Amino acid sequence: MSLIFGVGFFQSVIRLAVPVLLASLGCMFTARSGIINFAMEGIMLMGAFCGYYGSYVSGSPLVGLLFAMAGGTAIALILGFVSIKGGVDQVVAGTGINILSMGLSSYLLSSVFGRGQKPSQINSLLNIPLPGLSQLPFLGDVFFNQNVLVYLTYLLVPFTWYVIFKTPYGMQLRAVGESPRTLESVGGNVQRVRYSAVVISGMLGGLGGACLSIANLSVFMEKMSAGRGYLAWSTVTVGKWNPIGITGAAFLFGGADALQMRLQAYGIKFPREFLMMLPYILTMLVLAGVVGKTVGPAAMGKPYDKEVR
Repeated sequence: MSLIFGVGFFQSVIRLAVPVLLASLGCMFTARSGIINFAMEGIMLMGAFCGYYGSYVSGSPLVGLLFAMAGGTAIALILGFVSIKGGVDQVVAGTGINILSMGLSSYLLSSVFGRGQKPSQINSLLNIPLPGLSQLPFLGDVFFNQNVLVYLTYLLVPFTWYVIFKTPYGMQLRAVGESPRTLESVGGNVQRVRYSAVVISGMLGGLGGACLSIANLSVFMEKMSAGRGYLAWSTVTVGKWNPIGITGAAFLFGGADALQMRLQAYGIKFPREFLMMLPYILTMLVLAGVVGKTVGPAAMGKPYDKEVR
């Protein structure tokens, strides 16, 4: 047990939780604005590819992060347009966007490297020990010997909480999710607020995808998001649309994922496929216990037309 639950295990928990947490924070913004972001799987996938490609062509993983945010935002804006302007079913639109992203990322990968060719390794985000803090016993190695994207996530959790609950923008965002007509009646712009939430969601989801390709693996593979975008939406529900609760839910998934990897590495006599299912099964069990006990934004998933009274 001491071999499994050592420092390396808890480092892996953080490394595996961060992509889901970033995507979940993105989903939280759209949910608070009344949009069901079922396209996060596609946003993460395109963020992973664009981040990888940006790092590949520039030689800098930091440039890759900018590419990832741009790619994620482009996909998110498709969801925003069809949901806000088109008024289509948001779950159906998100599912279609996910399929589009899978095909598009595969096409771009084969176009850049050739069909059947193995993608090149890229310069990845390296761990940066924080002076002083990284010297703390146990906690230093676990929390303060990580890459810059992990440190950014540490800051984003309290920052997003502050934005949602303590700023005028957050008040407008929550108002749009609960009663868009009320916001409009006091001079607010419902479409503008929802589009801003979509852009934020795309940027954060793109960074979540970049975690996979330029931080965790240093390579891009087809379908490498592996359902994490769907998990991100579940995590928002489990976390009750609050950044603090979402963080706990994301780390629960990260812990389950790190555990199944450790069990495989130490040769536990159990079918590998069942171990790989562990994080997803745990998430479903937690979700089954939470759904019905939480109430989401009242206008979530409902198209808004100011001409209709």
